[in-house]
Amino acid sequence: MTAQPSPVPAAAPAPGSALQRAWRYVYRVPFLLWHIVVDLPVTLLLMMPPWGKLELGGSRLDHRMVRAWSSGLLRVFGFRLVRIGAPVPAATLFVANHVSWVDIVTLHSQRMMGFVAKREIAGWPLVGWLATRGETIFHQRGSTESLGGVLQVMLARLRTGHSVGVFPEGRTGHGDEVGPFHARIFLAAVEAGAPVQPVALRYGANASAQTIVAFRPKESFLANFLRLIGEPARVVEVVFLQPIVPGDAEGRRRIAELARARIVEAMGGEPEPAAKP
Repeated sequence: MTAQPSPVPAAAPAPGSALQRAWRYVYRVPFLLWHIVVDLPVTLLLMMPPWGKLELGGSRLDHRMVRAWSSGLLRVFGFRLVRIGAPVPAATLFVANHVSWVDIVTLHSQRMMGFVAKREIAGWPLVGWLATRGETIFHQRGSTESLGGVLQVMLARLRTGHSVGVFPEGRTGHGDEVGPFHARIFLAAVEAGAPVQPVALRYGANASAQTIVAFRPKESFLANFLRLIGEPARVVEVVFLQPIVPGDAEGRRRIAELARARIVEAMGGEPEPAAKP
């Protein structure tokens, strides 16, 4: 089955004058520096063994620190988090629509998971270093050998009780559509017998800021990072959808179609499934 990418609501024009944007930089940049210079070292210290592995209220301390620091970074950028539904507590393959680098921070604010991400992210200032600390599995795009290695790491983690997060579109878009999902990335969940939980990431009321948060054409990570600091405060909704149990679906392609359909529907579009091999 072949289907065109499904649209998500178009972004409204960014409100506010140049003076308002300048004022946001004035008060947010010091908060960002504090979050990096003070909060980050404390976070890393508490993540180190032996105390990082301490169980507190059913969750490891290092995982709690990742969630706390990620939540704090979102607040620096003016994002107000709203969670709808709940993440599966067991080892799970979480799959989400891909808008921006903010997606990883948003998901980490809710649940510790090792992400599959493009290898270039490892070289990004701050985010790349944090991604490495957050157990990210780096993948070289276009390399079949790299993908095979990634799938083996994913399978090992799921079998040992660790969750993994992926963006099955394979890359960020412009925020105006949910692209086809690559079905092969779901193979690890099928072989591990792990549930797949789709997650819809909605920026702005009714997903109205998807294209604002997304990378603009030829926009670098640093340019996007600096632009978003000056954006107005807005909500980000993290919608945890009904999990898919591999035994309930017919293989990785069907799971990919179901996951995408549920995310598209949550974004307000038509639930038309599409998957790539």
